[in-house]
Amino acid sequence: MKELYDVLVIGGGVVGSAVARELSRYRLRIGVLEKNLDVCNETSGRNSGVVHGGFAYDRGSLKAKLCVEGNRMMGELAKELDFRFIRCGKVLVGNTDEDMETLKRTIRQGEDNGASGLELIDEKRLHELVPAVVGKFAMYSKNSGIVDPFGYTIALAENAHANGAEYHFGCEVTDISRDGDGNYCISTSGGTFYSRWVVNSAGLGCGKISDLLGVTGYHIIGSKGDYIILDKRTGPLLPMPVYPVPSNTYMGIHVTNTTDGNVIIGPNADLVTDFTYYGVPQENMDYLANSASDLWPCIRKQDYIRNYSGILPKWVDDQGVIQDFKIEIRDDLAPRVINLVGIESPGLTAAVPIARYAIEMMKEREKLEENPDFNPERKGIRRFEECSMEEQARLIEEDPDYGEVICRCEKVTKAEILKAIHNPLGVDTMTGIKYRTRSMMGRCQGGYCQMRIEQLIEQELGKKETQVQYEREGSQVLFGKVREV
Repeated sequence: MKELYDVLVIGGGVVGSAVARELSRYRLRIGVLEKNLDVCNETSGRNSGVVHGGFAYDRGSLKAKLCVEGNRMMGELAKELDFRFIRCGKVLVGNTDEDMETLKRTIRQGEDNGASGLELIDEKRLHELVPAVVGKFAMYSKNSGIVDPFGYTIALAENAHANGAEYHFGCEVTDISRDGDGNYCISTSGGTFYSRWVVNSAGLGCGKISDLLGVTGYHIIGSKGDYIILDKRTGPLLPMPVYPVPSNTYMGIHVTNTTDGNVIIGPNADLVTDFTYYGVPQENMDYLANSASDLWPCIRKQDYIRNYSGILPKWVDDQGVIQDFKIEIRDDLAPRVINLVGIESPGLTAAVPIARYAIEMMKEREKLEENPDFNPERKGIRRFEECSMEEQARLIEEDPDYGEVICRCEKVTKAEILKAIHNPLGVDTMTGIKYRTRSMMGRCQGGYCQMRIEQLIEQELGKKETQVQYEREGSQVLFGKVREV
């Protein structure tokens, strides 16, 4: 007998996990189909980690409305779900009369969108806020901030799971049909699933899934952005994100502090058709550094510790113009389907409002009964490094594994690694441990700790050395023994 879900969410990124979490407030059987082996392997984990203020989007757009809502609630969400968020502010730096006029228009647009805390500041105030910046004036957005995108996505997913949502990893959707009862039959690389409702939250795959559901015609392009990560010793020089004056369609190459004390340079914006290639060419790194140095001349190659890239799914019209978020239910073409198309930036900021907006549309078609057992709170893995000396001593006394440091750069203990290995979602990749603990994210990028973590995964989960994956299917860390001992 086939098992029937009430709702299947296709895509377990930040928006898909927000949808699952918000749906779990109701008495529903919820499943999440994710083609990757974790919830933040694509766009949700490959971005700047900025919580936007809502001033950069067209008046009356969903991007503007939902971004402002997401910005306002981020602090409370961070308390409920125990992820890192800092409302540090942001500056858009200008130098010319044209820049000044653009910033004035940006403030008016932001205020029309409902954004608050926007003001023009002079050079003196700018350098009080960010001493190392180069510029004559700026727009200051005091309510903008930064978030750990991995921690936020994982927190939403873990809370959804704790409230009953079932996550299925390694399940790429290959076909969708309907049975005689009107229920959806979803074929995936990991099996077949059945559901009354479907939510298309597939991110880069939203166009493909929309076509499979029968809602055709959306043209999705990829905007690939490359980044450079700088060592933590640069962090004190950048107390908040620094942006150039934006163009109509692009916020420009900026410099962003992170919740963990690093600095990120980027992104550029290259249009791509390959949504799987994340390489960063040397010429792009040079371009990022040269461009960002005009704003923040503290970039040195000896501080580079890693590069990465991310791809945004942009919905464009026939003329190539980027469109607003599309959140729809097409009863004529695909009844009981919530279709999310073109959820790009500010999707990270707006994830929970997007989910609530979509569910309100669902409520117009079906009465939902509240789940009396819903618990909005979730606790993450406690960071030993941030505990007081007294707390550290107590933790070691309770569990000696806190006394063994596995990752020296980030000072991550064996106890934290073990908690990550036994995470609620059952993720068992190397990057799954990395994103939950910050191990392998320091100066040496895993040179010291990576193989120790791999060995712990083997031991704890009973895996052979050839079964431990780095991130994706087929990304084995080891392919066998060099020699028999």
